[in-house]
Amino acid sequence: MSSPTSFRAARWGRTLNLLAQAVLFITLFGGLNYLAVHYAWRFDLTQSHRHSLSPETLAYLNKLDVPVRIVVTLTEDSDNDQVAQAYRDVSGLLREYGYATENNDKGRVTTEYLDVFQRRRDAEALGITDPNSILVICDGRPPLKITLDQLYDVKDQEKKAFLGEKVFTAAILDVSNPSRKKIYFLQGHGEMQLDDVSPDRGLSLLKGELISRNFDVAPLDLSKQHKIPEDASVLVIAGPQGRYTPEEQEMLRQYLSTRAGRLLALLPPMYPNGLDDLLYEWGILADDVVIYDSGSNGQNENGDLILLPTDDGAKHPVTKKLADYRIPLRFGLSRSVRPDLGRTLDNNLKVLALVHPDPATSWGERNYRDRSVSTFDPNIDLKGDMLAVATASERVTPEGGLKFTVPGGRVVSFGSADWIANARLGVIGNLTLFISSVNWITDRDIDLNVPVRPINKFQLSLTQNQLRNLRYSLFFLLPGAAALLGAIVYWTRRS
Repeated sequence: MSSPTSFRAARWGRTLNLLAQAVLFITLFGGLNYLAVHYAWRFDLTQSHRHSLSPETLAYLNKLDVPVRIVVTLTEDSDNDQVAQAYRDVSGLLREYGYATENNDKGRVTTEYLDVFQRRRDAEALGITDPNSILVICDGRPPLKITLDQLYDVKDQEKKAFLGEKVFTAAILDVSNPSRKKIYFLQGHGEMQLDDVSPDRGLSLLKGELISRNFDVAPLDLSKQHKIPEDASVLVIAGPQGRYTPEEQEMLRQYLSTRAGRLLALLPPMYPNGLDDLLYEWGILADDVVIYDSGSNGQNENGDLILLPTDDGAKHPVTKKLADYRIPLRFGLSRSVRPDLGRTLDNNLKVLALVHPDPATSWGERNYRDRSVSTFDPNIDLKGDMLAVATASERVTPEGGLKFTVPGGRVVSFGSADWIANARLGVIGNLTLFISSVNWITDRDIDLNVPVRPINKFQLSLTQNQLRNLRYSLFFLLPGAAALLGAIVYWTRRS
């Protein structure tokens, strides 16, 4: 028979054993958590690497030396399915940006989700008025706005791929860069003014849109300065009503050729601008005509032309988004600005028509000063299939015998200017066209080596009988199997 001492020793032994097990248990899980926090291994096994950032993005984030804050106003419970889907795509991606920079004390990327209706004061402080937008903010610099149409590659009005990583990486690099690209609007020939608030000729709204996209804008009068500044990223000629002098043309020519300059020329009809020779060198012909369209959908009741991208323009960065979403443009009085088929042969010059009126119902009227003429004259006027209202030209110089090229100058010319005025800038297609032109001409559209993420759609197709069998299985089979297993366990333990 055991003594009381042995019982006491056994009880203490069991107590110490339980205590040791508890300590070992806590130590084990504490050690595992420490390793998980400091030496985490993550494996992305999804087919499209949905939970990974590309090596190029990671390389940029590792060198980021300023904090970047991303404010998202999308909501998951939105009544709009497109917005809710965008929220899910964006939130998952931005989580990866935060994880990639969590150990970077200087250049951390943080995300804030803001409900503009519940936190209206905070939204107004950030200048947010659109509930479905995204702001990329870096202290002391103008925020960069990202819209939903930038996040997806759309074909035939259907989303094909998610471009979020490419867009966000480019935006982070843009706002974190201390230097801002400067756009000069030329003056001295009756051009439209940046600070003018008038609806027909003012550019005050456009100025605000450019500043909000981290551009610096300023006027430039070549007749007074006699030199194009070294910091000029783009020159804009917006609706001149007088001729440029030969000296000014030569400055523009030198800027485009020797400095790989960039020029946006918005040339309304009826006003000689003196730029014909300069445009000829870039393979562009600005016809002295006014475009009319007799089709029911070609001009609205105000006489504005309704325009669409050309077939080739649908592939060009300037007009690709417009073609993808089938967004029309609305121009006022316009001339034809088209590729010059009689230009000097230059294999390094790429000229492409971007926007045109309906070829079947439009024409270029040469006798536009005679108000009584409103019909097409095949002996004088330009046929509709010869017209273009926007043309892009780019000179790319081969580098020796290598397989890559060195970008040269770029020119985008439009046959109208009033489409960027305050009264028409509110048309979504017009603003998109101008911003896309600026992005392409300033190289903001250069593709990062970031793969797009395909949008995978899964659809379960069941017949009525299959659906009924599935319903019965969920209601009876699975609960019945659990009940049967419980009964077997109960009978076994009782026996």
